[in-house]
Amino acid sequence: MSNRFITALKSRKWRWLYITLAVFLILAVVVGTYAYQKRDAMLMGAINKAKTKLLEKYDMELKIQYYAFQGMNAVQFKNIQLLPKNRAPLAQINDLTVSVKLWPLLFGDVKLGQVVLDHGAVSLVKKDTISNYDFLFKKQKKDTVENDNPKQNLAALADRLLKNVFFKIPNDLDLKDLELSYQDDSTSQRIVIPSAVIDGGDMESKFLLNSHEAAWNLTGTIDPDNQECDLRLFSDKKGVDLPLLRRKFGLAVSFDEISFRLDKAHRRNKELLELHGQWGFKNLKVNHWRISSKDVIFPEATMQGALNIGASSIEVSKESTVQAKDFIFSPYMKYVHKPKKEIFLAIHTEKIEAQHFFDAIPAGLFPSLEDIQVEGHIQYDLNFALELKKPDNLLFSSKIDDRDLNVVKWGEANIAMLNTPFTYTAYEDGKPMREIVVGPQNPNFTPLDQISRYMQISLINTEDPFFFKHKGFEEKAFKLSIVTNIKEKGFKRGASTISMQLVKNVFLNRNKTVVRKLEEILLVWLMERSQQVSKKRMYEVYLNVIEWGNNVYGITEAARYYFGKTPAQLGLGESIFLSSIVPRPKKGLNFFDWTGHLRGNMLRYFNTYGYIMTKTGQIGVDSTRSNYGFYDVVLLPHLRSARPAVVDQVDTVDMGDESLLFENLESTSPADNLEGISLPKSLESKSLPEKQTEETTEKEKPKRSLFDKILGRKKDGKEKKDDEKN
Repeated sequence: MSNRFITALKSRKWRWLYITLAVFLILAVVVGTYAYQKRDAMLMGAINKAKTKLLEKYDMELKIQYYAFQGMNAVQFKNIQLLPKNRAPLAQINDLTVSVKLWPLLFGDVKLGQVVLDHGAVSLVKKDTISNYDFLFKKQKKDTVENDNPKQNLAALADRLLKNVFFKIPNDLDLKDLELSYQDDSTSQRIVIPSAVIDGGDMESKFLLNSHEAAWNLTGTIDPDNQECDLRLFSDKKGVDLPLLRRKFGLAVSFDEISFRLDKAHRRNKELLELHGQWGFKNLKVNHWRISSKDVIFPEATMQGALNIGASSIEVSKESTVQAKDFIFSPYMKYVHKPKKEIFLAIHTEKIEAQHFFDAIPAGLFPSLEDIQVEGHIQYDLNFALELKKPDNLLFSSKIDDRDLNVVKWGEANIAMLNTPFTYTAYEDGKPMREIVVGPQNPNFTPLDQISRYMQISLINTEDPFFFKHKGFEEKAFKLSIVTNIKEKGFKRGASTISMQLVKNVFLNRNKTVVRKLEEILLVWLMERSQQVSKKRMYEVYLNVIEWGNNVYGITEAARYYFGKTPAQLGLGESIFLSSIVPRPKKGLNFFDWTGHLRGNMLRYFNTYGYIMTKTGQIGVDSTRSNYGFYDVVLLPHLRSARPAVVDQVDTVDMGDESLLFENLESTSPADNLEGISLPKSLESKSLPEKQTEETTEKEKPKRSLFDKILGRKKDGKEKKDDEKN
């Protein structure tokens, strides 16, 4: 009895299932029949709606000579034209057949099944300031509202964009003779695609640039349903430039192959989209005068990992890796847009053979390091975190483990050369000025022990107070530079040490590219780490090669040019003055009046650095009586400006009765005891004379150094340093 009951129950369930399916099938047939009968009218309505939208929103006319259904789900169009009003035609297609997938359509997703295109052209034309494609960049009011919406979700936006791209890629494509062109007042570019085929996920296409000037191939696999692809772009011939970049920007770019693979697009939740994949290239060659004077060749590199897009952030995951030859490192980058704008950056390497790093540097990028040979291992970590509205909270840390690193053979820049007499070529604006022998053969060369002690300590204090303690870099100065530049919204302060200035002047003087600073940092690191050149020798060479005026190089020429003295005869005031003009050597004469004495707006500079040197025990307290030699500085008569027709009374600064006498502090370096230094009130509160002349303007005030932060003073100078110190 029980078996009979169960059988009856099952039969009833199946009966209801059959009935439900039959009803659904009947409804589908009825709806399909109705839609089939009305599809022509629906198609016409959709096309008319598109025409109206293009005309009203973009001022563009859409013309279609013929359109009709082909089969159940395909539509054929003939002679399609897109015509912006009062502009050149934008697009024309002779024959286009498009089919959509019915099942996704039931759920509101329009996925292309097959596309057949025969002969088409898309022309982007710009004449003067008018183009036929400017509608693409017009910002609609609706977009403005959406962009200001605090609830905007970048993950959802990226997900929709990705789906729109893949949904528009058909499973089957048969394209013949499509031309894409660009033309403006100065250049033109034409790309012809003779054929492009997607068959069962396999893709093969060819691109011809400017009538066979170059031929490119795009091959691989693509799966629109699963949002996956694996594509390769390569040229028939090696070393073929992209013509438009060269003509438009003077940038020559060529490569043997570029590859891209998207393995997975995973929507973790409403606020996280993960994109996993890999991209790479082979024999990428770049040439531009702002990058290098030579071709820069990247033999091979790959990057794999994940891009995480959150509701208001974009992140390159910590698991990502970059490999160039045998050098591998892990980058981490994150940008947070809301509620506060933040930037995070990190670079990490495992302990690797140091030579692998130098072998991975692209040929031509850092010429001074080419052919260098090292031994040992290195391990590096960089951490950077910044909230843009609170730059003072900057986190910056750069650490390297290079304990067993040794330089076996120097490259083009032979740092060991600094230990011997050598010829230095002085450059100005990339042009050689003259050659200077740095050694006893040159009568203008002065050994360090024959240079005034005042000169030595003054320049150390103004340029790099930690020179004899750091290893080429001062992390606090780097942080201060970053913070200041963010606050000023421009490049206002650098962080160059004497080691960096020396390397730049001797080895990189003529090389003014955007990557010069990186090359400079690497050379300084190697110079300091190798310890093949002592700090005293570095300082000696530095004092004998830096510029101190128009065609005035080295301390011997400077002392003679301004004061008619030898370096050993320089007093405290003269030394402080010469130190002050190192950032802007060609402005040196502007700080003197017609009598040959320094102008009043230099007095605070003298009192500031004189106070520091007194406080740290580098000079005696008796130096304060003449304001640290300020009134002892007298320019040679033949360099003075003409006496003005009307002579104003010379402004002075009353420094008050506050004593500058301090106990002598034991100190072996200007860097010692700086943390406890504070300026007396007379220096903090007294303002400089307001009088200015045409020769000395506000912009010409001496730039501040690391002591800005120590002394709590704001930066006044705004002009770029003449010698591009930073």
